[in-house]
Amino acid sequence: MKSAFRALGVVALALVSASTASAQVSEWRTPDPENVLVIETNKGRIVAELVPEAAPGHVERVRELAKAGFYDGLTFFRVIDGFMAQTGDPKNDGTGGSDKPDMTAEFTFRRPGSGGAFAPAGKVGSLETGFVGPLAVTSQSSMLAAMTADGKVQAWANFCPGVLGMARAGDPNSANSQFFFMRQHYPSLEKTYTGFGRVLSGLEVVRAIKTGEPVADPQDKMLSVKVLADMPADKRPTVQVMDTRSAAFAEVFKKRQAELGAGYNICDVEVPVKVSK
Repeated sequence: MKSAFRALGVVALALVSASTASAQVSEWRTPDPENVLVIETNKGRIVAELVPEAAPGHVERVRELAKAGFYDGLTFFRVIDGFMAQTGDPKNDGTGGSDKPDMTAEFTFRRPGSGGAFAPAGKVGSLETGFVGPLAVTSQSSMLAAMTADGKVQAWANFCPGVLGMARAGDPNSANSQFFFMRQHYPSLEKTYTGFGRVLSGLEVVRAIKTGEPVADPQDKMLSVKVLADMPADKRPTVQVMDTRSAAFAEVFKKRQAELGAGYNICDVEVPVKVSK
């Protein structure tokens, strides 16, 4: 996986106003339990939401492996402070994978020009920023949708803190089972790696994982990785996420932007989450 860093320029983002958010969208949503991972580590619990709109093939693969118990006990073998924590290799050294075929890259995806899951948040030059669920994304201008055959435009995940990305070798279509959690914002990964989800709670756990390249023994590990839908009712956490299309989130966004001023970036916003049990 690349380790080069591209400095983030200061950009002006348009304010999201409550008037542009849908009055029909409830403040809180309950994510599909088939798209929530509950990851117990020796450092604590991480709860993450998968985003199939951005990378359906990768979400399906990670979900399938999690349901099979493939990830249970695997270590964080490569962890770089200010970058990411990598795991998902049965060999725990970066050379292994599952017995399933490698996947086709999903560095970008198509989103509707209007409506759908995309919640607009601002502009960076001719591009638009926004959210698909908890995942911050950048896309082509919505105005281009009228000129495309499918009425959609190209979009891609922003590698903000907490984003789940799929590791790969030099071949863009070589991702298999290994993935990583972003510890910090790393924009040079955009459009060159597949982002498929984001941590809802437990970012502090991700940042507490022992660092090293490779990590010296003993390595921190994922004790278990469960799909929320598969957990017994009495052990299943309750998860609610503020809907990024709602007027309530628009106010959260505006407040954060006002706090940071001209240096604000969409990765600076944390989507409010309520997790209990």
